[in-house]
Amino acid sequence: MTIPSVALQTSNLPNKPGVYQYYDKEAKLLYVGKAKNLKKRVSSYFTKKHENGRTRLLVKKIVIIKHIVVATETDALLLENNLIKKYQPRYNIMLKDDKTYPWICIKKERFPRVFSTRRLIKDGSEYFGPYTSMKTVHTLLGLINGLYPLRNCNYDLSVKNIKAEKYKVCLEYHLGNCLGACENKQSEESYNESIVAIRNILKGNFKESLSAFKLQMKGFAKNQHYEDAHIIKEKIDVLVNYQSKSTIVNPKINNVDVFSVISDEGYGYVNYLQISFGSIIRSHTLEIKKKLEETDETILQLAIIELRQRFQSQYNEIYVPFKINVGENIKVHVPKAGDKKHILDLSIRNAKYYRMERFKQVRITDPNRHENRIMAQMKKDLRLSEEPRHIECFDNSNIQGTNAVAACVVFKNGKPSKKDYRKFTIKTVEGPDDFASMEEVVYRRYKRLLDEKQPLPQLIIIDGGKGQLSSSLKSLDKLKLRGKIAIIGIAKRLEELFYPEDPIPLYLDKKSETLKVIQQLRNEAHRFGIEFHRNKRSKEALNTTLETISGIGEKTIIDLLQYFKSTKRVTKASFDELTKVVGPSKAKKIKAHFN
Repeated sequence: MTIPSVALQTSNLPNKPGVYQYYDKEAKLLYVGKAKNLKKRVSSYFTKKHENGRTRLLVKKIVIIKHIVVATETDALLLENNLIKKYQPRYNIMLKDDKTYPWICIKKERFPRVFSTRRLIKDGSEYFGPYTSMKTVHTLLGLINGLYPLRNCNYDLSVKNIKAEKYKVCLEYHLGNCLGACENKQSEESYNESIVAIRNILKGNFKESLSAFKLQMKGFAKNQHYEDAHIIKEKIDVLVNYQSKSTIVNPKINNVDVFSVISDEGYGYVNYLQISFGSIIRSHTLEIKKKLEETDETILQLAIIELRQRFQSQYNEIYVPFKINVGENIKVHVPKAGDKKHILDLSIRNAKYYRMERFKQVRITDPNRHENRIMAQMKKDLRLSEEPRHIECFDNSNIQGTNAVAACVVFKNGKPSKKDYRKFTIKTVEGPDDFASMEEVVYRRYKRLLDEKQPLPQLIIIDGGKGQLSSSLKSLDKLKLRGKIAIIGIAKRLEELFYPEDPIPLYLDKKSETLKVIQQLRNEAHRFGIEFHRNKRSKEALNTTLETISGIGEKTIIDLLQYFKSTKRVTKASFDELTKVVGPSKAKKIKAHFN
């Protein structure tokens, strides 16, 4: 069968909402996408110039285009999500559905049991969840069991079986954990009142339980049953304590889903908080691997559909950091202030914390992924044509205009490569001239690398502003390397990044990892240069004092300095002190020299 050209397939697409699917020549699914207008969206792939290499590669591979028309954009969102999860196409962001989350079940039976489970059985039972942590489930069940005595046996407590006295109370009854429904010691009505209260607690509504317990406590106290009143008071304290920990905002904020997103070059992180009566009843962060430089809006849109499906949310209001379309029946709110903004900020903090923890794990388990992410981020932030796997940073040091030196530090894959560090004594410049000194060292460094056929860096960083950058460019021009190596200058005061022939500096976010790597390079170059300068000055000072003493060699000088710590202390030492270190003969020579 002859496959029509991509252009012909595109021209036949309808101007309606739907889902499109791209296949390669072997009919393997490459990508699934949604569109308000199928024809316009699909056509843009073949008429637009794509900056991202993976997108260009995808377009080259597309041979077959299929589509599904749907009634609304919401339907397109849902269908796209389901197809991505089902087929996991190579060029789509990854959405995996984990079906092992725990639930809390209120069993459909006479005297219902309440327990945790990972299996959903369609028998009319109620399931609350799923919960993202078993610890949350244990905490909730512990709270429920502490407040309401429930049976945990699996007996069939039918009216017939209880009348026939088929069962006997067990140890749980004698411990006070069960009220003995199996022997008709608790009525079904009383038991079901507890189930109603438990249902409210699982929904995040503590108000009715607290009111009921307070009435009970007052009743016991009024009838002078103080021990029973105290037991109820303890239950109230437990419930209030749990409520205060879980309630983070105004209790009037009810039945709301909160979503936030942060992302880097390779991954997106979407946090989901489910709010009921001002309490967080669910928190989950979804990590999504990018495939085609997806925007935060694309990531958030897909994640909202996925998370609401996964956790079976029916809430019709969501809070998000920016306007987004996720369906006609969902009210989207972008909070700007107050309690609603407080909840959104909390969600953002959760996403950032999760990302930070993932970075710590990745550094241990997969250091290459961490390096690759930073390199990709630096390429993007600094507008480079390639990843700066090899970076060199230069700094001058000429304290009080003496002993002018320079340092070059080298980072490879974002880490110091100390064996490649180089130090320079300025040879052609007299006096403190930073511009001329920078021109000299840059020329000497790359002249040598070219002569020795050594690899050149992808990025040069000059510690200084426009003047030092211009001087460095003169050297690159002489060596015909202008345009072959990216070069930027960093000014200390405001952390401004200067580019050749661009009068406007670039300012990076103070918390960005790219700026942190550049600052680390600059600080390391400064440290290395100062250390070299200090050693040079010390050596010259040494040469003008101890090394000029006749009959005193290098080993003796080292012994003296290790003992006395400085040349000044050597000059003031007594004959006896010097004798202890170097013997009487050399001590005489030293004392004679300084006297």
